[in-house]
Amino acid sequence: MTRFLRATHGLTLPGLICAVLCSTALWTTASAQGPTLAQDGIYTSEQAVRGQALYKQRCASCHGNALQGAVAPALTGAAFVAYWGGPLSDLADKIRYTMPADGAGTLTPQQSVDLVAHLLQVGKFPAGKTELAADEAALKGIALSTSRASAVNAKVALGPAQAPVFPAYGNLAAVMRAIMFPSSNMIFHVQTNDPGAPPPAKEPGAKSDAGFSWVDWGAGIYTGWDLVDYAAIAIAESAPLMLTPGRRCENGKMVPVDRPDWIKYSLEMAEAGRAAYRASQTRNQELVSESTNQLSDSCLNCHRAFRDIPGGKAARCVAQKP
Repeated sequence: MTRFLRATHGLTLPGLICAVLCSTALWTTASAQGPTLAQDGIYTSEQAVRGQALYKQRCASCHGNALQGAVAPALTGAAFVAYWGGPLSDLADKIRYTMPADGAGTLTPQQSVDLVAHLLQVGKFPAGKTELAADEAALKGIALSTSRASAVNAKVALGPAQAPVFPAYGNLAAVMRAIMFPSSNMIFHVQTNDPGAPPPAKEPGAKSDAGFSWVDWGAGIYTGWDLVDYAAIAIAESAPLMLTPGRRCENGKMVPVDRPDWIKYSLEMAEAGRAAYRASQTRNQELVSESTNQLSDSCLNCHRAFRDIPGGKAARCVAQKP
């Protein structure tokens, strides 16, 4: 609770400067040899056959009979491997807790890894002699690619050769208040409120609460867990906005987008958003609550260097010497 109060208090002050940038930090395990790779034969052909049958029943209507994508994204190809290039537990958790869309949470752990085996086989990853186990720790030690950096770089390479460039419109404080502040507080809110709990029933004829709640803005449209997912994504995806050349701080000074320490703290914030998203995908309140420590720390690190310095409002965006 102390972290919650500290983080929430910091987020409500003007000039929130927790920038984000897509991290290229390597994903590794505690093993000196690095993670096991999907191409090392981590599932069996028999397991993939079970997964194929289950896929036809529960997944093909949205993702296509050949995993090519339909109303939902493709589950094979370079883009898929790039996106899920980190620990295989991310993919297994996504399937187990959020799929299928019309029956989230109905798949067993074994069914989830059987589906992963089918995806791997279609993706030309070789089968082995041992089944892929539905064990969280083991799945965390397996990767589709050797690093998160390679996954990020692959995603960038898959993008258009040229894209329009938009000049900064709002100052840094306005952008942070519009995106980072409400999104972060929606994640911090999970510390004391279960997103999976049904909303409290209102008395017949009762008037709506006065004012507007960022936490409840999507109530009745999205589930509580969906809102946490979207908040985490908003944090991770806001990096380009924080690092747009020419953007100014609230005091009129230029945002120091080329400073190594600014970029470092931005990397930390981006990973905090992704960590919150991975935790939210498990639909586990405790894991999301734990992820808020990383989110809180990433904010605090940046605040200490770029906001909480002598001089008050006029000093914001003027960093101390590294």
